[in-house]
Amino acid sequence: MSERTDPIADLKADGDDIDELIAPLDAAQWATPTPAPGWSVAHQIAHLAATFRLAALAATDAGRFATVMSGLSPDFNTNVDNAMAEYLAEPPAVLLSRWRRERAAAEKALGALPGDRIVPWLVRPIPAAVLAAAGMMELFGHGQDVADALGIRRRYTDRVGHLVGFAVRTWDFGYQARGLTPPDVTFRFELTAPSGKRWEFGPADGAQRVVGPAVDFCLLVTRRRHRADLALEAYGDDADRWLDLAQAYRGPAGAGRRTAAGGPRPSARSAGAGRRRPARALAAGG
Repeated sequence: MSERTDPIADLKADGDDIDELIAPLDAAQWATPTPAPGWSVAHQIAHLAATFRLAALAATDAGRFATVMSGLSPDFNTNVDNAMAEYLAEPPAVLLSRWRRERAAAEKALGALPGDRIVPWLVRPIPAAVLAAAGMMELFGHGQDVADALGIRRRYTDRVGHLVGFAVRTWDFGYQARGLTPPDVTFRFELTAPSGKRWEFGPADGAQRVVGPAVDFCLLVTRRRHRADLALEAYGDDADRWLDLAQAYRGPAGAGRRTAAGGPRPSARSAGAGRRRPARALAAGG
């Protein structure tokens, strides 16, 4: 993947897309349940607001960011709930306004830094451009939850390339979230962008490969779709296992999404993993 686009402009465009989803909603629609258990549309936007506020702080005041981090609970879900609480206490119109302010502040703060400037973040310090990509990951995942709740079909663009690159960078998070040792391999990813461009990562002769649409890859690594409902293919046992574990964030893995049919998919390894096997074929015959 050689082309480079402005991560801050793309972060803003992705945020604008979310804004288009939620701006017309009435109070009842803000309370619509989303696929995330216990989370309404308001929860999704409150979480995004809290995350973008934290990103702005990381980009502008490393000392205060460290202070905030030192005060966090060891329990991930408690921290998420606490961060959302003040936003959820607001009526929808105020929450919408605060969400807009938080994302604008983060966009401005990150945009003021060189892309390679290292800033603190939740797991480890990362370049500002990578933190912008992490923001796009958050927007993609939580925006998908909102769109699913409202019955809206999203339009994807090649901006998902930032999330793809971030997920490749954090390929081992799914293992770490489960206390597993990542395999000693270098994965090859061959993905097709919404525009039809081909994005490639890893060695061309890599034995462990993941192939398919970039949007499906993003839905997988944000755990917004079950692998059985995606057109991703795995070559090799480790690649097949990775499709079961993939996530681009370090929080608890959780149960993940069920298949569209409503039930769990049998393990691909029990069906003879290691060959090039489309996920849909496994769901049908695995």
